[in-house]
Amino acid sequence: MRLGIITGEYPPMQGGVGDYSRELARAWVQQGHEVFVLTDQRATPPIEDSRIHVQPSVTHWGRWHHRKDRTPRGVLQAISWVKQHQLEAVNIQYQAAAYNMHAAANDLPRLLRPYTTVVTTFHDLLFPYLFPKAGPLRKRIVYQMARNSHGVIVTNLPDEQELRQQGKMPPISRIPIGSNIAASPPEDFERSLWRTQHLHVPPEIFLVGYFGFINASKGVDTLAQAIRLLVDRGVNVELLIIGGQTGASDATNVEQADIAERLIGGLGITQRVHWTGFVEQSLVSANLMACDVIALPYKDGVSLRRGTLMAALAHACPIVTTTPQIPIPELRHGVEAWFVPPEQPAALAEALLHLWQDETLRQRLGQNAALLSKSFEWDNIAGAVTRFIQQLKR
Repeated sequence: MRLGIITGEYPPMQGGVGDYSRELARAWVQQGHEVFVLTDQRATPPIEDSRIHVQPSVTHWGRWHHRKDRTPRGVLQAISWVKQHQLEAVNIQYQAAAYNMHAAANDLPRLLRPYTTVVTTFHDLLFPYLFPKAGPLRKRIVYQMARNSHGVIVTNLPDEQELRQQGKMPPISRIPIGSNIAASPPEDFERSLWRTQHLHVPPEIFLVGYFGFINASKGVDTLAQAIRLLVDRGVNVELLIIGGQTGASDATNVEQADIAERLIGGLGITQRVHWTGFVEQSLVSANLMACDVIALPYKDGVSLRRGTLMAALAHACPIVTTTPQIPIPELRHGVEAWFVPPEQPAALAEALLHLWQDETLRQRLGQNAALLSKSFEWDNIAGAVTRFIQQLKR
C-alpha cells in the first residue's frame, strides 16, 4: 500500500510523537509498503532512509502566521501531498503540542477524507489553544476530529473509554505504542565499566534513572524530593536524568526544566544528580541499562501511552512508577513494575529503598518487564495499524 503519515514533529526534532512516526514508517517499509511523511520544516535534515519519503515543508498549520511567510499552510499542503502521491490511506499522528497547540491541525481529517482513508492516532486527548475562555469548545474540537476520521486509534484504555462515551464515533482500535529506543547499546558496552568510565558513578552507588523530558506531568519534583529523603536515611544514591530536557514541541518544558533545576539545588542534591542531555540512541540505551532502577513517577498515573515506560520495559529495567488511573492488566504491581501513589515523595522513597535492599526483586521485575515488552514490538504495532486500515477500506 501507499501509506502516508502526517506528524507535527519528526526526527531530528526531539519528541515522542516524531519518534513514534519514524518507527511506524520503518516497520511499514519492512512489511513492503511505500511510506510518505509530511511534517514540520524543522525536521531537517531528514533522517536518511531512502525508503521513507519525508517532506519537511510545513512552516505553519493554520492561516494565522507571520505575514512574510507565503508558503501554503499545512492543511493545504496536506491535500496536495495526498493527491500527488496517490495515497491509499493517511495516518495522522495527533498530539496538540506537536502542532504547536494549533487548532488547524484538528481539521485535517475533514479536509482529507474526500481524497483518501483517514485514520487519526490520538497520542493523548489534550486540546489545542483556541482563544481565551474557549472552555468546553476546546475538547469538542478534539472529539470532532475523531468523528471526521474514517477510523480512530488510541493507545490506552482511558482514552478509548472517553471517546466511546461521546457517542457517534467511527470505528476505534486500541493499539499500544512501542519503545522508541531499541535495546542496542554500543558494541563495547559493559555495565560496570560504563558506570565508572562514562557516568563516573562508583560501583557502590545506588543509581536511580529517570528518562524523558522535564514535563509537568512526569513528577520530577516528586523524584527529587524522594532522592533527598533517601540521602537523609543514609542511602548512597544518585540520580541519572537521561535524555534531552525540553524537546521540540512543548514550550512549557523549558519552564519546568528550570523549576526542576532550582528544586534540585534547593534540596542540596546537585552533586548527586547527573544530566546526560540529548544523546544518540545507543547511548540512551546504555544509560538505561546502567541504572539499578528506573523511576517514572507520572502525576496522572502510569499509562501505556508513555513512550518512556515502553523504553524502560524494552531495556529490562526494574521500574518504580505510579498507580494507573484504570488498572492495566498487562502491567501488574510487583510483577512487571512496582507501583506507588502519585505525588508522594515519602512513598516513592520507601519503594526505592525496598528495591535497593532486594536485588532478587529487582531482577524479577526486570525480567518480567522484558517479557512484557515483546507485546509492544513495532512489527506487531505496524501490522495492527495496517489491518485496521484495511478493515476501514472494505
